[in-house]
Amino acid sequence: MQPITLKIINKSANPLPSYATEGSAGMDLRANLAEAVTLQSLERTLIPTGLSIELPEGYEAQIRPRSGLAIKQGLTCLNTPGTIDTDYRGEIKVILINLSKEPQTIQHGDRIAQMVIAKFAKSDLIEVQYLNDTHRGEGGFGHTGKV
Repeated sequence: MQPITLKIINKSANPLPSYATEGSAGMDLRANLAEAVTLQSLERTLIPTGLSIELPEGYEAQIRPRSGLAIKQGLTCLNTPGTIDTDYRGEIKVILINLSKEPQTIQHGDRIAQMVIAKFAKSDLIEVQYLNDTHRGEGGFGHTGKV
C-alpha cells in the first residue's frame, strides 16, 4: 500500500505521530500540556495535541482510543471515532473520559489516542418509499440472539 503525504504543523515539543509497528493502522497522538491534568472518575476533558494537519481531498482522520490506556487506566475517547474533516485546519484535540473508579493523571507527552487516516465517499441521497428486501430486513441490535 502506497502511503499518502500529509502536511502537519507541530507546535508541541513532542515528536510527530508515528506508527508503533509496521502493521499498525493508527499513529499515536501525544498530550501537549503545560501541566499535568488529573481526571476524577467519570470526568471528561479536552486534551490538546499541538498538531494541525492538512488532509488530501477524500480523506478523513479518525481519532480513536488506545486499547492499553483503556484497559490499564480506564481512560478512553468520547465521540469515537472522532472525525477530522478535510477542510479543518485547527488543532487536533482529544476528548478523554476516565471510566475507572480512581483519579487518573495525564502528563505532557503521554500517548492518549491514535489517529487513523481513512478514505471516505460522499453520497447523493435519493428519497424513496421502499428499500430492497434482504434476509436481515429490519433486524437490529441483538436480533440474531447470539452473544
